[in-house]
Amino acid sequence: MFRNLTPVVKNLLLITVLIYFVSAMIMPQLKAIGALYYIHSSKFLPFQFLTYMFLHADGWHLFSNMFGLFIFGPLLEQYLGPKKILTLWLVCGVGSGLLYSGYTAYKMHAFDQKIEAFENDPTPERFNDFVKDNRHLFRPGVFDFVDNFSKNPDNKELKQRARENMSQVRNIQANIPMVGASGALFGVLIAFAMLFPNTQLFLLFPPIPVKAKYLVLVYGLYTIYNVINNNPLDNVAHFAHLSGLVVGAILVTYWRKKRDSFY
Repeated sequence: MFRNLTPVVKNLLLITVLIYFVSAMIMPQLKAIGALYYIHSSKFLPFQFLTYMFLHADGWHLFSNMFGLFIFGPLLEQYLGPKKILTLWLVCGVGSGLLYSGYTAYKMHAFDQKIEAFENDPTPERFNDFVKDNRHLFRPGVFDFVDNFSKNPDNKELKQRARENMSQVRNIQANIPMVGASGALFGVLIAFAMLFPNTQLFLLFPPIPVKAKYLVLVYGLYTIYNVINNNPLDNVAHFAHLSGLVVGAILVTYWRKKRDSFY
């Protein structure tokens, strides 16, 4: 199987794996600098739209993305050519990062609106609602504070502590980084499904054959479900996956129309 690796896919695999080991064992600061942050975070730098996709959270994260590229990438490179497969990977990765940043900005705007509403009317009920929506970002003792604040709603010190807690949680949310090539990989998946829709793929779990178009459809529906469900305890950037699918579909559609226009 390794003999069938095409040049661009092979180089992407080598570069990404090498960067992972360098960031994990030699230069851990690479991940802190190269991960993608919220655009208004003090840690955000424009080049992160590119660098984040070459960094990964752990070995399993790296393996799952690189395995997908290893399986689907070579055939796509043979069909599209080296320039287009590289373009597909990079455009889907960067495009996914841009769309995810827009999604993050939307969520942070909603965050700020709740904080502003509390500033205008600092009641225990508003603070309690904020805690319920973001309980995964608070320390366990916060509910004792909520009870105390509810019993003393006019206490200025408790109001100030509530403001400080909300500000701290906002800073945590604003500085959660995103890493990984999943957006780029999902672009490759949708391209494969669009160009080779009836190719039979044999799954490991469960061990059954399935056509590429149906596999990607299930992935897409699962991703949409997770975006809508928006589980705060889920640390997977499902919207970035969905963005990769969308960008990949648009790019392949554009290439098809451009090709057809020459006939």
